Amino acid sequence: MKRLPIIALLALVPHILYAQATAPPTPTDVKPGSITCEDVPYPYPVSYMPMTLYGQDIRMAYMDVPAQGQANGRTVVLFHGMNFAGFYWGGPIDALRKEGFRVVVPDQVGFGRSSKPIIPYNFHDMARNTRLLLQQLKIDKAFIVGHSMGGMLAARFATQYPDIAERVVIYNPIGLLDPRYERPWGSVDEAYKRNLGTTYQQIHAGIFRYFSHNPSAWRPEFDKYPKIRYAWTLSADWPRYAMVQALLGQMTYLDPVINDWEHIKAPTLVFGGAEDSLAGPASVFQARMKFIADTIPNGNGRLLLIPGLGHVPHFEAPEKTYPPLIAFLKEGLTSK
Repeated sequence: MKRLPIIALLALVPHILYAQATAPPTPTDVKPGSITCEDVPYPYPVSYMPMTLYGQDIRMAYMDVPAQGQANGRTVVLFHGMNFAGFYWGGPIDALRKEGFRVVVPDQVGFGRSSKPIIPYNFHDMARNTRLLLQQLKIDKAFIVGHSMGGMLAARFATQYPDIAERVVIYNPIGLLDPRYERPWGSVDEAYKRNLGTTYQQIHAGIFRYFSHNPSAWRPEFDKYPKIRYAWTLSADWPRYAMVQALLGQMTYLDPVINDWEHIKAPTLVFGGAEDSLAGPASVFQARMKFIADTIPNGNGRLLLIPGLGHVPHFEAPEKTYPPLIAFLKEGLTSK
C-alpha cells in the first residue's frame, strides 16, 4: 500500500494554519445544545427505530422521504459524514425526490438524533444497522450514496449486502489510505481529554478546511455547522459525547475499507470535488480516487471528479453536483 509521503503531510500545514487564523471569535449567541440534535432543524420529519446494540436499548433516527410527483420505484440511501448527520442532506434529498426517488437518510448510531452509546464503533455494525432499518421499511434493494466517512460505509455496506446495493456512489470519501502503517495506535483516553477542551476555533477550522482549496467559497450560511457542534460542548452531556466522539474517531483507524473496494459488485461511481485536500494535496486525492475506480472489479468502477470543488460539493455548487449524480443513479432505473 502506497504511503502518504511526508511532503503531502507538510502540505496540509498551510491549510490548517489558515483555517485557524481565519476562525471567527467564539460566538456569544450559542446556547447549550442537545447531543441528540433535538434542537437542530432537519429538512424532513425524523422517525426512530428501536434496537438493542451491545446489550443497550437504543434508537436509530432516520428520515424516509417519499418521491415528489411520480415515483420511479427506486430508493436512494444517503450515508452522512463524520462531522454531520442527516441535517445536511436537505439539498440532495430535494434534488433526488424531484426525480422520483424515495430517499432514506439514517443518522448512524453515535450521530445526529440517534442514541450515543459507549460502544466499540465500526462500519460492520453501521452497515448491519442500516440493513435492519431497510428491512423494517420493507426495502429490498437500494442505491447507496455515501459522503466522506459515509463513503467508507458505502463500500462496507456494498460488500456485506451485495443483494441490496444496486448502485453505489462513493462521494468524496475519507479513508483513502491505511493509517495503521503511518502512525501508531492512539489512546482513546487522550483523545477524550482533548475533546473535553475543544474550542469553537478548532471546530470551525475542522469544517473550514473543506474549503481550503477556495476559502472564498465559505458562505455565512455555513456558520451554522460549527455552531451546532460548539453547542454540544456547552451541554451538561458533553462529557459523554466527548467519549463517543473519541471512540468514533478511532473507527477509521481500526476499521479501514481499503480492501473492500475490490469486492464491490455493483456499478459504482467514484465521485466528488477534485480539489479535496483532506488526504494531502489534491493530487493525492485524485490519484486515490482513480485507484478506487480502477480497483472495483469487472469494469464496474467509474471516476467522475468535478474541477474546482472540494470536500462537500453539494455545499459549494449544487448545480454542478446533482446532475451527474442523478444521471448515474437514473441509469439504474432500467436494471432488474
